[in-house]
Amino acid sequence: MRKLGLIGGMSWVSTRSYYERINRYVQRNVDKAASAPMLIESLDFSQVYRAQTTEEWQNASAVLGASAQRLEAAGAEMLIIGANSMHKVYRDVAAQVEVPILHIAECVGAKMADDGVNRAALIGTRNVMTESFYRRRLVAHGVDLLPPDMANVEELDRIIYNELMQGKASRNAERSLRTMFTNFQKVGAQAVILANTELEQVVDVDANVLPIYDCTAIHARAAAEWIIGG
Repeated sequence: MRKLGLIGGMSWVSTRSYYERINRYVQRNVDKAASAPMLIESLDFSQVYRAQTTEEWQNASAVLGASAQRLEAAGAEMLIIGANSMHKVYRDVAAQVEVPILHIAECVGAKMADDGVNRAALIGTRNVMTESFYRRRLVAHGVDLLPPDMANVEELDRIIYNELMQGKASRNAERSLRTMFTNFQKVGAQAVILANTELEQVVDVDANVLPIYDCTAIHARAAAEWIIGG
């Protein structure tokens, strides 16, 4: 099996999910005693938390780039960034290493194209929902995205940063997400793209009014398939 490098810690909840998903896939498809060859660097999320200004994003690029270089030097043959929002600095980070970095939105877009989904709602943190760095890669795979509703953007930012990233999952958050999904269905969405790992805590990906494309699960599976040569 090949060795994967994971830039994690953004948040630690997300990193735990990646590690578990990748190893479960390897165990199912290689051997019950097998585990994935991985290098993980868990960053201090407070260094890049809720970056907004140009200076803050430049700092995030430097922090992730240095992490990528350390993982490459330690023997990682491919890297993944364990956070949807941090893919904003994907190009800058990729330019700092020789090994490939598997982009989460490319994995999700390819999966949706294979499934024939062409209209969907994208949910996650503010920058994922409103900026082009994530959306354009999905659109390039033929996925028409609903425009972001700013009331949803504000509510999701509050739930993600103030509750879920602190390990708290409330019934009110669950109800808010269910209401959003019902409204997405009413305006013609065929699916919801769950572009934030922490939202798994309040979204049942297997029982909703619309199919859920769990970006972390899709990304982790693609990484696991690469590890075992699939």
